[in-house]
Amino acid sequence: MKKYIQQTTQYLKEKGFESPEIGIILGTGLGQLTNEIEIIQEVSYNHIPNFPTATVEFHKGKLIYGKLEGKTVIVMQGRFHLYEGYTLQDVTYPVRVMAELGIKTLLVSNASGAVNLDFKKGELMLIEDHINLQGNSPLAFKGVEEFGERFVDMSAPYSLDINTKFKAIAKANNINLHEGVYASVFGPQLETRAEYRMLKILGADAVGMSTVPEIIVANQLKLNVAAISVLTDECDPNNLQPVDISEIIAMATKAEPEMITLFKALIKQL
Repeated sequence: MKKYIQQTTQYLKEKGFESPEIGIILGTGLGQLTNEIEIIQEVSYNHIPNFPTATVEFHKGKLIYGKLEGKTVIVMQGRFHLYEGYTLQDVTYPVRVMAELGIKTLLVSNASGAVNLDFKKGELMLIEDHINLQGNSPLAFKGVEEFGERFVDMSAPYSLDINTKFKAIAKANNINLHEGVYASVFGPQLETRAEYRMLKILGADAVGMSTVPEIIVANQLKLNVAAISVLTDECDPNNLQPVDISEIIAMATKAEPEMITLFKALIKQL
């Protein structure tokens, strides 16, 4: 894998992706942040050597390099998931590439369902901890020690400093930013009523199908990392209604401006 990462990194450097400070992963329905970026270069995933290709229709599949709030950023417009048939090493490959290019901070976004019924769709949740229910680890492969420790400490996987900044920014901008635990499941099917009850018992406040593998790898690479969930639906097992994916995308898009406000203000402070 190290050789592949070096090949990918060299290609991107030749394209002008030089010394990014911050990496950003944009989740489902969350692509509007790119409108705020002074784009210097962009390239489709399918043109990047050794890169996976986004197969989900609402994930754009572009790597964007540019300036945001005076900082040099590299942005994944669209991510990869286990449910697309990828391995955890595929899903987290871009994080390793961004670290190789030079990022020190990784900001992650996702669309998720609110398991905590005090949280409402259209609101945001700052992830303060997570539960990995994907059945495997992105660090479980031969040669992982070439990239850092195999037994990565996860007692505080999300940067307390960044989370504190996010909360202060939210307060200053009158944004209702919840804080909670994100559970990551395999997907792509949504959860049953019994599964939502199980997630609640386990202590999850929100559930989705991404993010946790990227966070684990970011911790192995010693990156400062934070993540925000855009809550797109309410997962009440006693009043569960069929969910239309197009409605989830629409809700993510509607709630995204507040997330953009948080990301831009934070990046300005970093």
